[in-house]
Amino acid sequence: MQLNRKIALCIAATFCLPAILIAYELPTAAPEQVGLSAEKLQRAQAAMQKLVDDKRIAGGVIVVARRGKVVQFEACGMMDIEAKKPMKRDTIFRFYSMSKPITSVAVMILYEQGKIELDDPVSEYIPQFKGLKVVADPDAEEITEVEAKRQMTVRDLMRHTSGLTYGFFSNTAVDKLYRKSVQLGGSGVTLEEMAKNLAPIPLLYQPGTKWHYSVSTDVLGRVVEVASGQSLDKFFAERIFEPLGMADTAFYVPAGKIDRFATNYGPNPQGGLRPIDKPETTRYAKMPTFFSGGGGLVSTAGDYMRFCLMLLNKGEFGGKRLLKTETVEMMTKDQLPEQAYPIGTGGRAGVGFGLGFSVRVESSDAAPASRVGEYGWGGMASTHFWISPRDEIAVIVLTQHIPYSNRAERAVKPIIYEAISAGR
Repeated sequence: MQLNRKIALCIAATFCLPAILIAYELPTAAPEQVGLSAEKLQRAQAAMQKLVDDKRIAGGVIVVARRGKVVQFEACGMMDIEAKKPMKRDTIFRFYSMSKPITSVAVMILYEQGKIELDDPVSEYIPQFKGLKVVADPDAEEITEVEAKRQMTVRDLMRHTSGLTYGFFSNTAVDKLYRKSVQLGGSGVTLEEMAKNLAPIPLLYQPGTKWHYSVSTDVLGRVVEVASGQSLDKFFAERIFEPLGMADTAFYVPAGKIDRFATNYGPNPQGGLRPIDKPETTRYAKMPTFFSGGGGLVSTAGDYMRFCLMLLNKGEFGGKRLLKTETVEMMTKDQLPEQAYPIGTGGRAGVGFGLGFSVRVESSDAAPASRVGEYGWGGMASTHFWISPRDEIAVIVLTQHIPYSNRAERAVKPIIYEAISAGR
């Protein structure tokens, strides 16, 4: 009975959608107007609510848009369990790696201006990257260096074939050097300093030979700074956030907005959830010196949907064009060389990588709800988005939970695609 009441409240919120979203200035429509089933969309929200009731997540926000119109924008659960603060549509989230597509768009803005070429050596922007070495055997306990067969390029950074790593996913000898020498944040650290510290460390793989998730997008952030002559935060604000109206997206949460910042949760060994980062003590309350294009942004569901609608509309939103149609089409097609495809097994079988996004190239039994041509990405605190050009749909599913989990995305994705079929 309690669950039915919660679902009823969510349904009421859906029917009130156009009035709610006027404040966000996002284009809206009733689901049936764009070929979606309202009843199926309500089931997607119920699936999110079940995760809350089962204490798998504290709360979440889901936004669905089709044919350029938002048809579902709902919040459930709590943004702070201890303070009894309900999740809201304008709650601010840690987006972590959902920052990466924004950095990639920044690169392509400069590409269209002729300030960056995709096959430029990275050393043209960061001189310390000239003459990089590579480990002979990535799994060896001792490092033996060999020459790189070719230079690392901007394209390599964008598709994660640079040979760089992260330092915390594995325990190779190279990863240990990252943990010792490379700071992705911290007091006084800058992108310039990070890049200089990276340069002496050998690459884990030869450039262009293997997809390996890494600090590549943070290095791209430094490339943007050098090519544009601006700090990354200023470039983002002037060239992406302001044109798209992304008023709540930044590298920190100002004091006047901290009450909208969600608590981040992790699993409690005794069951349920425990807070691991709260607004009162978070590092996000202070402007950083390190502008992490790979994982430093905070944002809202409404802001990020503006970004998604720009991509879905091939580079334009609200009368502002950020990129040419052909540029977005290039970014959202698989760019991996044959030896680097796919990016994984299981749910990542049949998945390649474009210029800033994962791209489903082939269908897979391990991911039956995904569509060929679909692209997107996620973030460490269990945030997700995907866009299916074929279905003219963009979806954002946000929560705040570390370690990373895609359970919320998996819960709603098949239902949303069913809503398309049922709405035809």
